[in-house]
Amino acid sequence: MEFKTLRNIENSFRQIRLYAIVFAVLCISVVGFSLWKSYSFADEQRQKIYVLDNGKSLMLALSQDASINRPVEAREHVRRFHELFFTLAPDKNAIESNMSRAFNLADKSAFDYYKDLSEKGYYSRIISGNVQQRIEVDSVVCNFDTYPYAVRTYAKQFIIRSSNLTRRNLITSCYLVNSVRSDNNPQGFNIEKFTVIENRDIEVINR
Repeated sequence: MEFKTLRNIENSFRQIRLYAIVFAVLCISVVGFSLWKSYSFADEQRQKIYVLDNGKSLMLALSQDASINRPVEAREHVRRFHELFFTLAPDKNAIESNMSRAFNLADKSAFDYYKDLSEKGYYSRIISGNVQQRIEVDSVVCNFDTYPYAVRTYAKQFIIRSSNLTRRNLITSCYLVNSVRSDNNPQGFNIEKFTVIENRDIEVINR
């Protein structure tokens, strides 16, 4: 009888020990899962930035590697430069304003090209002849395999006079180097060795 009682007590202890081990394993699993989820959540939060809109509203923006957008920013930088540099109105202040903004995106090579045209009287003829000039950029081809980045731009130039409209083919080349971002240069690039490869008439349409 006593032996049977001892066996029952021993079995009870074994069951209690088993339950304790199972309970401990469950607790450790819950704690481990909670820690893993906490670290995962914290890592997700580090991938997010919060932006205050004039201190009034809160907007959530996902942060990402800036290098992902660099090709897009490079093409936009070149496109914006060409739009400023080759869009002209018969107004001296408007021309100077556009040129000043364009020079913030390029080095002295762009200024030298402007100075050369100015000395030839190109801008004076634009003003005196009441000529409008605009540009449509077809494509911007950038080579990001080597630095500085070689760029070639293909565009159409439209010169609008009172009597006719001249459509010209424009091809330019330049190099892009990384620069400091600013209000005047939001993409953070600078154009170097700007060169006009081709600028020829395609057609003249009488108005």
